[in-house]
Amino acid sequence: MGLLSLAIWTPILFGVVLLALGRESQVRAVRWLALIGAIAGLLVTLPLLSGFDTSTANMQFVEKSLWIERFNIHYHLGLDGLSFWFVPLTAFITVIVVIASWENITERVNQYMGAFLILSGLMVGVFCALDGLLFYVFFEATLIPMYLIIGIWGGPNKIYAAFKFFLYTLMGSLLTLVALIYLYNKSGGSFDIQTWHQLPLGGTAQTLIFFAFFAAFAVKVPMWPVHTWLPDVHVEAPTGGSAVLAAIMLKLGAYGFLRFSLPIAPDAAREWAWLMITLSLVAVIYVGMVALVQKDMKKLVAYSSVAHMGFVTLGFFIFNDLGVAGGIVQMIAHGFVSGAMFLCIGVLYDRVHSREIASYGGVVNTMPKFAAFALLFAMANCGLPATAGFVGEWMVILAAVKFNFWVGMGAATALMFGAAYTLWMYKRVYLGPVANDHVKELQDINCREFLVLGVLAVAVLYMGIYPKPFTDVMDVSVAQLLQHVAQSKLP
Repeated sequence: MGLLSLAIWTPILFGVVLLALGRESQVRAVRWLALIGAIAGLLVTLPLLSGFDTSTANMQFVEKSLWIERFNIHYHLGLDGLSFWFVPLTAFITVIVVIASWENITERVNQYMGAFLILSGLMVGVFCALDGLLFYVFFEATLIPMYLIIGIWGGPNKIYAAFKFFLYTLMGSLLTLVALIYLYNKSGGSFDIQTWHQLPLGGTAQTLIFFAFFAAFAVKVPMWPVHTWLPDVHVEAPTGGSAVLAAIMLKLGAYGFLRFSLPIAPDAAREWAWLMITLSLVAVIYVGMVALVQKDMKKLVAYSSVAHMGFVTLGFFIFNDLGVAGGIVQMIAHGFVSGAMFLCIGVLYDRVHSREIASYGGVVNTMPKFAAFALLFAMANCGLPATAGFVGEWMVILAAVKFNFWVGMGAATALMFGAAYTLWMYKRVYLGPVANDHVKELQDINCREFLVLGVLAVAVLYMGIYPKPFTDVMDVSVAQLLQHVAQSKLP
């Protein structure tokens, strides 16, 4: 078993063991076992960091064995510069979420922790899969634990939110399955994704395949106008569910564009780039304005996620080295920042049991340490220089200006809207005099919460101050992808 298999199956194995323990097991032992499983899942990804060769665009850590012989389906895994950072990021966020959920989940703790560990392994599988059907299995399987996390441990409208999440994502994915089967037949019975990259496809076929993939990946990102499930899901999901959804699950769709849409249908991607750029700018500008009027903190950050992910798709479809690399950097940075934002909201919700901005005011007077962390993450969400939120957005804006000045101007408005809705929320929640008795009675963060937010703060600052390790990994792979996309695949 190679490193990638260990990264996938270690958390899944621990998750299955947790599910098998039963409800009556000691809660303390369950929590520690979940933490051990999450840390083990992170530790097995660390050799990837030292063993990855940044000078080549070839797949590394490759594992391949026959899975279903009759249909020539392989258990085929590998990483390149496009997917590399998402494996340790997924494992890292899982550890953070397990620690953050230590005390606020008191019912069915083994099932809650087990679902997150299984979800972690499945998401790593999505980023590693090099077989089309294996990718699809992992991609769809991630729906099940997240559906249960929302539906069991969510808020008052959790069933509605869980069904909406499941139906939106499943309906889009069905068209993708049709595209995968077409490519399987077209390639002479192969599900190998890299083989599909070389297929000479006609213009009509490329367009149909491009939009079949678009149906699944646009919903997952989510792009405007198929983003409406996200605010409802975030509002109802438990804190850990929101953190993982924003930090990792949204990236599955953006990664799908890189691995499938661009290299398999390059002519269609170039032909329909104007549509993708338009939808991305609508997400950046319009959804940013929608975030301004939100009264619920979770909804505000959810709409903020849609706007920030608009930067990612914008960067991908201006076909520029800086833009694509900036989009990937933005995906990683958004994982740290949005996860931290939702965990901060969770800290307040655990104490006051309200997500309404009007329920707070003057929190800095009673929770000064927490308010300092929240300010850092709010500034990163605005795109403040020297934080992770700045790097990717700046790269995409520079690439957009190079592509077209007005596109760059539209993208840059996101920095203004981001500052407006984030800082206005911070002002109303944290600054000023103590607003009510609930805020007056608040206790500052404990050691566990300080540890979670402190680790995320280090990650946000490190990536903002020294992004070179992140960009070095992807440069060669991005250059190869763009060279591939520039070449016509028309027969």
